[in-house]
Amino acid sequence: MNKPSGTRHKNYEILNLIGYGLAKFEGDLIAALGFKTKSALFNHLIVRGVAETRGTLKNRQDLFNPLVRKAKVGWWQSGDRYLHRKILLDSLFGELDAVRYSAVVENYLQTYFPIPGEKLKPIVPILKSKFRQLQETGSEAELFFMNTFRTVERLKDGVLEDARLFGDGYDFQITLAPAYVLAEVKGVRGSTGGIRLTENEYLKAKEFKDDYCIAVVSQLEDVPRISVFFNPLEVLPLSRQTITSEQVYYSSPVRRW
Repeated sequence: MNKPSGTRHKNYEILNLIGYGLAKFEGDLIAALGFKTKSALFNHLIVRGVAETRGTLKNRQDLFNPLVRKAKVGWWQSGDRYLHRKILLDSLFGELDAVRYSAVVENYLQTYFPIPGEKLKPIVPILKSKFRQLQETGSEAELFFMNTFRTVERLKDGVLEDARLFGDGYDFQITLAPAYVLAEVKGVRGSTGGIRLTENEYLKAKEFKDDYCIAVVSQLEDVPRISVFFNPLEVLPLSRQTITSEQVYYSSPVRRW
């Protein structure tokens, strides 16, 4: 049995959906998708073009088995190399039972791997949004940081508060009574790549200095690692760039509401 190389499969989102679902529900998911055996399901997925071999599909479940089942099943020697992907899938679909999860898988297959002549089922808007989240580096990196920030020495005793909805130049506040640190998380798929700070993030970093950090979660395609830079404007080389974009609004006339 060959272990994965860490190179991202071109269909890795749906492979993760299937592997996670089989690890969690096994036969219940197979039945909910309309198949009698896992072999029949795998053959169907190969016809759709999700994978070229049954081994690829089996191996993806093997990566999720020890994380979902909390037991040494399959490639348990791989440890937590897929933990960040399990965390992302938990956040999006963790509350679903086998039947509702099967609808997610089926919607994804019909959307991205259609079969000619297949009668498409309508996909609800929130599922479309969740599918996009599967492809977002930022979301994956933020969830990984939320679950592992205590591995950073300075933050190990902190209490994390989510500030992403505020859009105020940082993602999280980590309280270290009586002090605190503001953290902005950036994701990088591989081991190399650049990051960008918005004007708001830059100004927050300038204001809070050593109480502000950039947490870069890299190697998201393999085993993620966190690199944390406190007072980032002093330690990271940054060059100013300007991007001009058009913002479109639709407004109503003044009226009594």
